[in-house]
Amino acid sequence: MPRAKNNPAAKRRHKKVLKAAKGNYGGRRRLYRTAKETVQKGLAYAYRDRRARKRDFRRLWIIRINAAVRLYGLSYSRFIDGLNKAGIQLDRKVLADMAVRDSEGFKKIVESVKAD
Repeated sequence: MPRAKNNPAAKRRHKKVLKAAKGNYGGRRRLYRTAKETVQKGLAYAYRDRRARKRDFRRLWIIRINAAVRLYGLSYSRFIDGLNKAGIQLDRKVLADMAVRDSEGFKKIVESVKAD
């Protein structure tokens, strides 16, 4: 009796991997075994970096806020402490955006923090 190799399912699996490997160079896109390694590594990086992105953006926002409040004679930590004491509930993303785009609004927030 001939050996059954489940060809339709294997072909589907191979096509799925090779499609995901598009954009790679040489055998990384053409050869199944190499492409499979590349795709798996890429998926692992994507999973890791979805989490790292959140950390990276938070660091960027903190750097921007710190640079902006130092113009008004405050440090980042004193500014955040003042925000909490003043009861102003704005997250770092919004504060960083205000520091870059709306300097007048940001100045008012800094002044209200300094007043308390």
